[in-house]
Amino acid sequence: MRMVELYALGQTVEIGSLTFTAEDIIRFAKNFDPQPFHLDEELAKEALFGGLCASGWHSSAGWMKCFVPFWLGECKRLVREGITPPNLGPSPGFTKLSWLKPVFAGDTITYSVTLLASRELTSRAGRLVNTILCAGKNQNGEPVIRFESTVLEFV
Repeated sequence: MRMVELYALGQTVEIGSLTFTAEDIIRFAKNFDPQPFHLDEELAKEALFGGLCASGWHSSAGWMKCFVPFWLGECKRLVREGITPPNLGPSPGFTKLSWLKPVFAGDTITYSVTLLASRELTSRAGRLVNTILCAGKNQNGEPVIRFESTVLEFV
């Protein structure tokens, strides 16, 4: 089965949710994005966003944290139904990354994926490139992150 046979172009599928705690935000920031508004609740109150918020890279990593178990579950479901799942490979990259709204401590982000396009690679037989829209909304339905990613598929 190909990805485009599993998900119609333009179909949005929720892949999971993640709640960002103050502790998680600070732990991630210490390791990967040590800016004051990610590290210290008091300093963050006086900063641009007005409160402790997650690094954009943290919200991006949250998408992947939700996608991997979602996809593994989809593969298991398809096998149980007697269907061979699409054989996905790595992503050669992403574009159009936008952090649209801060993710504050206590926010729950629900992530989604939408298949935008699927095309055969002219340079390599048996390989497709799928373009997907990756997104996340907070508990109020407000978009907080969006990016387009490409994913290889082997047929």
